Amino acid sequence: MKAPAAVIVTGGTGALGRAVVAHLLAAGSRVAVPYRDEKGWRALQQEARSERLVGLSARIDDAQGAARFVQAAVAALGALDAVALVAGAWAGGARFESAAADDWERMLRQNLDTAAHVCRAALPHLLVRGGSVVAVGSRAAETDGSGMAAYAVAKSALHALVRVLALENRGRGVRFNAVLPGTIDTDANRRAMPDADRSSWTPPEAIARTIAFLLSPDSAPVSGALVPVDGRG
Repeated sequence: MKAPAAVIVTGGTGALGRAVVAHLLAAGSRVAVPYRDEKGWRALQQEARSERLVGLSARIDDAQGAARFVQAAVAALGALDAVALVAGAWAGGARFESAAADDWERMLRQNLDTAAHVCRAALPHLLVRGGSVVAVGSRAAETDGSGMAAYAVAKSALHALVRVLALENRGRGVRFNAVLPGTIDTDANRRAMPDADRSSWTPPEAIARTIAFLLSPDSAPVSGALVPVDGRG
């Protein structure tokens, strides 16, 4: 598989983001990651041990912050070929009428706004020589959002954004797709659900491989797809 040369990975300090970063670095990509937590960035840096990894302190849920980050990332990478929109958050555990009032704003900000702001800033750079954008959506938003309405609605909006951007950029050389995980087999999820049946949980590395494929020129015919990644892998 031919890896994109220069890639932005949002959410790169999280469990899935780290797997995506590791896969891309192993394939030879240069990678830029925004971070807000210095400790998380240092841990990623220590884990990656690569001069091709760039970290930039940034707040991408803000339009101006995202624009500044993308501009700095492109300057550091020398170009931009692909974007992995991994940043996001989850809220659930309560029915719609009893969920915390601020869940709506927080879920939209962290799952939709981060993606929209980065896409808006990155698109002019991607149009220069073509590229690919892959967002991390959610299988739950398509199949069962019960007990997590704010999260499911935010991820559904993200799915719609991916479809619209794929349509608007058809024939312009920039593709947009999303992967839809179920429960990801992370340490945090194991701690949160110690008694759960993990037989259907998907390892981050398996999802990262799918993201990397969709970012690569090898997946050139694919755009506007919502790809389920909720098996073991």
